[in-house]
Amino acid sequence: MKKISFSRKIPVKYDVDVFVAGGGPSGIAAAVVAARQGAKVFLAEGTACFGGMGTAAGLPLFCSPEDGVNVTSSGFGTDVYEGLWDEGGNSPFMSRKDPYNTLTFNGEILKRVYDNLAKKSKMGFSFHTNFMDVSVRNGIVDHTICSAKSGIFAVKAKIFIDATGDGDLCATAGATFKKGDENGYMQPGTLCSLWCDIDWKKAMKSNCGVWQQSDYLPKAIKDNVFTIPDPHLPGMLPVGIHSAWGNVGHTFGVDGTDERSLTKALLWGRQLVMEYEKFYKKYLKGYEKMQLLGTGALLGVRETRRIMGDYVLNLEDFKKRATFADEIGRFSYPVDIHPPRPNAKSFKKFEEIFKKLRYERGENYGIPFRSLIPRKLKNVLVVGRSISCDRYIQGSVRVMPGCFITGQAAGMAAAIASDKGLQTRQVDIRELQGRLVKMGAFLPNYK
Repeated sequence: MKKISFSRKIPVKYDVDVFVAGGGPSGIAAAVVAARQGAKVFLAEGTACFGGMGTAAGLPLFCSPEDGVNVTSSGFGTDVYEGLWDEGGNSPFMSRKDPYNTLTFNGEILKRVYDNLAKKSKMGFSFHTNFMDVSVRNGIVDHTICSAKSGIFAVKAKIFIDATGDGDLCATAGATFKKGDENGYMQPGTLCSLWCDIDWKKAMKSNCGVWQQSDYLPKAIKDNVFTIPDPHLPGMLPVGIHSAWGNVGHTFGVDGTDERSLTKALLWGRQLVMEYEKFYKKYLKGYEKMQLLGTGALLGVRETRRIMGDYVLNLEDFKKRATFADEIGRFSYPVDIHPPRPNAKSFKKFEEIFKKLRYERGENYGIPFRSLIPRKLKNVLVVGRSISCDRYIQGSVRVMPGCFITGQAAGMAAAIASDKGLQTRQVDIRELQGRLVKMGAFLPNYK
């Protein structure tokens, strides 16, 4: 590949305490919490809204905000959940009497909830602003480079938080990472879709509700409805009396760190939804008149880089419900690794893992602060699905409530570090945990 040299002087547009790359659930949590602690914050988000997969990508589901007894993603997460209830943004088929039992929501209202939290915190941010590069010396990042409609500019900060979901900032700064399984296979993506004119009452009465839809797949696969037979169907999720966001279909082989791969997946995803329309209308009751209103502005990507940190959270930690002296939260979502290939063997392995690697009521595992600290880097934290872990833990912590937990912890730690002139490893864990508990975080082992 031919290469050229590119050099130019650019303005330092922002000089802040904390820079956050990405405004998904972990990024908005980190930025809001840091700003609430008095830190000067700037967040760069490449799309037109906060929320990432839950808004722009169209996945309206909080996977297990609680463990059946405790709200494990409390703190910033509680602010979000309560904001949705206050704004009427939850599914009409849910009750506030049981508010954390599989939270589905209206993505448009969630955007406004995030907007309000961001504005109230006084954090700085801009949309349509993409992270590009970093300036790093001896493991210390001093500037990040961003691109926006106004041009290329730099941001100076004391602490940097990678909330890109793909570990872009960390990888660019020289952190080590892993991707996929031993063969390089990653979880498939999904282009979510918005549908109207669904008769939910009829569907539920006919055993065609959210958790029964996959029962009708085998017949459709046998009838050659799908170009690529895929035995895994997460399903349609109700967000209104007659509407749903569809988490249907998979884009196998996608690499979310390669724009060419993403482009190919998006093209296929927009064709694939038409096959699922045929499936729902022909094989399930209540969906006969459904109409496609649109697809997500982003591809739903489940897995890319895992940044290697001071501690690699792993399967054995999940199995033993691990507790850590430096834990910044606890979580309980099962290991959910979508089959990387559309075949019976791959799907059987997924089913076995999903059924086996899950908890009973009240059980959870700890997330150590060290899993947020990338090796080789001294003033950078990583949050969301890219934290330091193996594939099993990533299959659990990647969901939105998990992102709230790691995001709020990183935001709090960044505020402490920037205020006291510390590197990330110098943050006092007891102080960090105490501040998190004070804001409502679930840390039952903090005494």
